[in-house]
Amino acid sequence: MTVQLVEPIEGPLDAAVVVPGSKSITNRALVVAALAEGCSTLEGALSAEDTEAMADSLVRLGIPVSIDTSASEIAVEGRGGRLDPGPVELDARLSGTTARFVLPVLALGQGRYRLDGLPPLRHRPMGPTLGALRRLGAVVEEEAAAGHLPVSVVASGLKGGTVRVPGSASSQFASGLLLSAPAMAEGLHLELEPPTVSRPYLELTLAVMEAFGAQVAGNVESGVTVDAGRYRGRRYRIEPDASAASYFFAAAVICGGRVRVPGLGRASAQGDLAFVDILDTMGARVRWEEGAVEVSSGDDLRGVEVDMADCSDVAQTLAAVAVFASSPTRVRGIGFIRRKETDRIAAVVGELRRCGIDAIEEADGFTVRPGRPRPARIETYHDHRMAMSFTLLGLREPGIEIADPSCVAKTFPGFFAAVDGLRRSAAAAG
Repeated sequence: MTVQLVEPIEGPLDAAVVVPGSKSITNRALVVAALAEGCSTLEGALSAEDTEAMADSLVRLGIPVSIDTSASEIAVEGRGGRLDPGPVELDARLSGTTARFVLPVLALGQGRYRLDGLPPLRHRPMGPTLGALRRLGAVVEEEAAAGHLPVSVVASGLKGGTVRVPGSASSQFASGLLLSAPAMAEGLHLELEPPTVSRPYLELTLAVMEAFGAQVAGNVESGVTVDAGRYRGRRYRIEPDASAASYFFAAAVICGGRVRVPGLGRASAQGDLAFVDILDTMGARVRWEEGAVEVSSGDDLRGVEVDMADCSDVAQTLAAVAVFASSPTRVRGIGFIRRKETDRIAAVVGELRRCGIDAIEEADGFTVRPGRPRPARIETYHDHRMAMSFTLLGLREPGIEIADPSCVAKTFPGFFAAVDGLRRSAAAAG
């Protein structure tokens, strides 16, 4: 296993950071474009392991996909919901969105389709999607543990109808069903059992669907109805990833100075942009522009108590910021992230303690008391967000090493190069 030593940054930051396209939007748009009638071009699309897993799955289903990494564009030749018949083998690798979005797509086809992934993905739950597909008439067969990959779908088209899924585990289960709904013979009426977490991701799903012509009625609270029909191919712009941007906004607060990220603004549908508002509450200075946001360090960084159920992917980033606050920070409402790439609550607390920071694990979150991190080698547990968030500690204090740094390739292959860009900006400003 390789190890990355993080060198502290001397001096305040003064940087504009271009972050890659949103993984959440890219993988949603890939599914929609594949089911659309006609060609689509996804501008600003993310090219990373998760999106490559999705693109490869679509290609195996007979959907031509062409990735131009130099232009950050993906071209998709949609076939109006038609798939190559099985048998087909698919590999979601480590991508939860790929697995949960593709499973309903498989039920639209004809024949046997088998979906698997790498061992960490096999541990992640798929039960709500599999149960919903069975209730809609699909034949689904787990090969090992119930509710987990590998799974075979014996498809003969999906009629659709009404289905109810839990809203407390992951919005991806509902999103996957909704994305395929226009290609179901009778459409879909989907209801969520409360409580609902990651609500902004569901709104993001509906926004992408409607952009490609889906007819959607209702809302997350009362139930969503999607008419049968066809998506229409189009040129679609994908905005930068708000989760990826969070690390650089946090760096400005931790290291001092300012960081500006173009392409994100108040109109963004990404829930993780709420991280900027949390930093504002903690004492950072935030300036919204037309199509950009800038975060600067303030005079005092205060701890905060916050429910992050709707922006859980930036909870680890906040944990790193909390280390350097003047008072404790408590994060709640995120018990469901124990079933992500790793148990993200236990992992955050364990690695903070490894650094000598007083952190407390709670059922639905954690509390971090400020302190000075001591040198440590951070275990990342195959979790890209552990690697990126704990890198922030090393930008302020020496001796922080990141084990398995290549895991960032899941969503942000150029992360460490972008961090080096921050370092160069500080040197130039000094």
